[in-house]
Amino acid sequence: MKTFMPKASDVSEKWWVVDATDIPLGRLASQVAMVLRGKNKPTYTPHADMGDHVIVINCDKVALTGDKLHKKFYRYHTMYPGGDREIQYKTLMQTKSDFVVEKAVKGMLPKTTLGRKMLKKLRTYKGAEHPHEAQNPQELKLKGGRL
Repeated sequence: MKTFMPKASDVSEKWWVVDATDIPLGRLASQVAMVLRGKNKPTYTPHADMGDHVIVINCDKVALTGDKLHKKFYRYHTMYPGGDREIQYKTLMQTKSDFVVEKAVKGMLPKTTLGRKMLKKLRTYKGAEHPHEAQNPQELKLKGGRL
């Protein structure tokens, strides 16, 4: 019995739309990362990009459980001396909630060139509108995500 090795012509990319309203951030990110990697397909191959495109809408309504909204911080460094910066997630969710979702999904993808290629298939939007109607995205139901 031979091992199935998919070619680029064998990969069919679909478009999915996910409504992030009231879904915990970590659950949303892990399930979106699985679709971006292609782990939901029977032809999954770890060394190939088998994933689909994912559109996440209503990022501003994603849930942070517990007291993370006030106690969790996004930290970065400006690469200048004394350039440590931190932003509270409460402020980040009000200004750049789409960035919060992208950052969470990025952390659950491989840290390789393949992972960066997969991340380019993710589109995040604050509101319910998105400009990808021409791709006919289907609604993706997430497992056990509702509060």
